[in-house]
Amino acid sequence: MGVLLKPWFQLLIVSLLFLPFSAFAKPQAAVAMPDSYSSDAARAILEQGGNAVDAAIAAQFVLAVTLPEAGNIGGGGFMLIQKEGKSDFIDYRETAPAAAHRDMYLDDKGNVINNMSVYGIHASGVPGSVAGMWLAHQKHGTLKWQVLVEPAVKLAEHGFIVHPKLASSIERYIARMAKKDVKINFADYFSAAKANENFKQPELAATLKRIRDQGKAGFYEGETAKLIADFMTQQGGIISQADLKAYQAKSRTPIKAKWNGYEVLTSPPPSSGGIAILQWLKMYELSKPANIEHNSTAYIHLLAEIGKRVFADRAEYLGDPDFFEVPKAELIALDYLKKRSSSITLDGISTTENILPGLPESEQTTHFSIVDQWGNAVANTTTINLSFGCGVVVTGAGFILNDEMDDFSAKPGVMNVFGALGGKANEIQPHKRMLSSMTPTILLQDNKVKMVTGSPGGTTIISSVYESILNAIEFNMTAEQVVNSPRFHHQLWPKNVIRHHSGLAQNVIQGLIKMGYTLDERHFGDMHVIIERNGQLDAASETAGRGKAMVF
Repeated sequence: MGVLLKPWFQLLIVSLLFLPFSAFAKPQAAVAMPDSYSSDAARAILEQGGNAVDAAIAAQFVLAVTLPEAGNIGGGGFMLIQKEGKSDFIDYRETAPAAAHRDMYLDDKGNVINNMSVYGIHASGVPGSVAGMWLAHQKHGTLKWQVLVEPAVKLAEHGFIVHPKLASSIERYIARMAKKDVKINFADYFSAAKANENFKQPELAATLKRIRDQGKAGFYEGETAKLIADFMTQQGGIISQADLKAYQAKSRTPIKAKWNGYEVLTSPPPSSGGIAILQWLKMYELSKPANIEHNSTAYIHLLAEIGKRVFADRAEYLGDPDFFEVPKAELIALDYLKKRSSSITLDGISTTENILPGLPESEQTTHFSIVDQWGNAVANTTTINLSFGCGVVVTGAGFILNDEMDDFSAKPGVMNVFGALGGKANEIQPHKRMLSSMTPTILLQDNKVKMVTGSPGGTTIISSVYESILNAIEFNMTAEQVVNSPRFHHQLWPKNVIRHHSGLAQNVIQGLIKMGYTLDERHFGDMHVIIERNGQLDAASETAGRGKAMVF
């Protein structure tokens, strides 16, 4: 005799049968990190019940130990946060010291002094990373600060196994610096880092312990601040204890804009990247012909044409918004971009010299992406500018200083190390933040995270980010395909030069050369991306690097 069920219970069973599988699935989290140590640390924090911001803070400090070419407490960056349906942007970009001035890198004839803003003690701005992590924790963290910093302390004190790629980078850097007339002490600290061997950093461990125990004050005041200021005095540098104590990370409003049925959440000034990728994406929609093929000659040419206009605007209008009024809304307004893209030609190259601003204006950075089990997300890009920053380690404190002062415009019309031009908007002023290309970005659909993306690479960051979005959305790629698909970059100057990864089809390369482009095959960037696909998280780290991505 069968069991009779009450009508309401029958209805409940039937409704459960037709629920999607994801309704029963365990909540997912994902990390995409530039090395295995940061990846494992971020996962451990999430599994302890921490949120995406907690995991990001732990990863940031770990990278200061295990990724010395870019991870840092001596640099700065941007953290983009989507948490509980609301967004935030933590700006921990470095600032110019109080003694800095517009002409500090010019000789008595008004010419830029070669390498002065790139190597050595004068290249460093006031570091922002510790203050940025502290502000993120104060606003959004859930686990104790000490818990988040401790993994980095252990790795510095007890050591970590050096990846062969890191060992090789260190060897090449030491050899290259030996040929230059620059005063740095990098080799004193890092020549002992050998492939597959344990490497300890006792001075850095002591600095991290002070940060762990005293928070922000453990870096910007007290013993560490005195070590930095005394070292600056000994070496002829200009960062003072007053500069350190005065430094403040800032919470800014992210840029939000509609694109192709999604909401793009991205980086505001002093990043140039958020405005740039929105200009690129929107002008692409306005200009693309039907059925354009991915990485075809026509596709690369179109995006290079857009890039000319993007970088002309960047040079004129972008800078620190606390010192210069950036026309954010005007630069991404649809009517403006229609006018801007109207001169794009699909069958020929626009004359570089004629591409002017439209309004009446290292690549060893690193990026990581996190989504936690509650759907919160962090896109964090951090940098000391060039690989291993300015090459100077603070004696007694054990960390590498940045060379971000090169991201200012040393002189109007003169390119920086990345070939980017600048003007008055980005001239050096005391306490000012230098313009950046770092572009941590999150794509939302119905206010839920669809994609978390970003990359290192100096000015090429902008290309990596907008191309990753096009790859995921326009061409429906998996995360693995997104990070490893060959990318390309054009930025107005050098004239008609397209830098690109290996892997472009030979007929595409020949087609671009025939149009008049010069092709420069050199890898750039190191992407770490998370995408939501069919209700599941998909994460990947670029295979050219030493990153590690996990969904769990």
